[in-house]
Amino acid sequence: MKSIFKSLLFASVLFCSCGTSKEITTQNTSESDFIIAFGSCNKQNEPNELWDDILKQNSNIWIWGGDNVYADTDDMDLLRAEYTKQLNVPGYKQLLGKTKVMGTWDDHDYGLNDGGEEFDMKEESQKEFLDFMGAPEGDARRSRAGVYHAEEIKTEKGIIKIIVLDTRYFRSPLVKDTETKKRYKPTTDKTTTILGEQQWQWLAKELQNSKADFNIIVGSIQFLSTEHGFETWGNFPHEAERLKNVISQSKAKGVLLLSGDRHISEFSKIDVKELNYPLIDFTSSGLTHSYSGFTSEPNKNRIGEVVSIKSYGLLKFNFKDQKITMEMYADGNEKLRQLIQRY
Repeated sequence: MKSIFKSLLFASVLFCSCGTSKEITTQNTSESDFIIAFGSCNKQNEPNELWDDILKQNSNIWIWGGDNVYADTDDMDLLRAEYTKQLNVPGYKQLLGKTKVMGTWDDHDYGLNDGGEEFDMKEESQKEFLDFMGAPEGDARRSRAGVYHAEEIKTEKGIIKIIVLDTRYFRSPLVKDTETKKRYKPTTDKTTTILGEQQWQWLAKELQNSKADFNIIVGSIQFLSTEHGFETWGNFPHEAERLKNVISQSKAKGVLLLSGDRHISEFSKIDVKELNYPLIDFTSSGLTHSYSGFTSEPNKNRIGEVVSIKSYGLLKFNFKDQKITMEMYADGNEKLRQLIQRY
């Protein structure tokens, strides 16, 4: 195999959010113009073995995909204490000192297993999440319901927009499957929602107004793996269809979906008639524990094989070739899977 010499390139990057901006000097390799690392399902009381590997990737951004800690509580003092434990994990603390952090929550850090709009302490939990994420007092998320958020990243070579969704705060109750061994089944009630109308309108506007070369949409539950019977956008078919329509009608360039939740990692892909590129869902889960006993699971949209060991995801952006290289890594930075998509 041809070896690649990794020379260093210094680039100035401008992060824009809520009307404020600051310049950050970043360091990347000649293979990529920008690097994003992401992952989910992280137990603060178990060994965090992957942070040293993540640090070596010199990513520009770390994105939490949810279940950033495991608390499952309506006791905010306890939730705050669990977040504090994670903030003091040495490897993560080092990452915080050198890397921009973004992300969303899932059920175990939200506070209620498989929970949605019915969680009584969701407003209080949102404050604890935003404190954990280091959101400033003037951040829009401090004065509205839900942790959805978007930031535009301007580099010398192009623009990346990161759109973070909240699939907890507004989500309607799930329908239990009492006829098969699956936990949940798709609803037929089209008045139900995942995002809530306000967030839907916000998402459509963020995509329609985007001038970015790449648009990364982050959500905690899987978008395109819909058959397994656990939490997925597939439990709300009308919402999944609306998402495809919002993306295609926006004409946004280079949309990629990121998800977590499942304790497995995989790539899923669909073709959307109105798009000139496939829609890919890159699931990366989990960081401290995984579904090690995984044998099989239906997913008609899957590409390649499922990874069922602890891992994290990496995105390498190339603006000249309009390309994202998607990679999964295990402990010791062993590369497990790779998928390259040109837009």
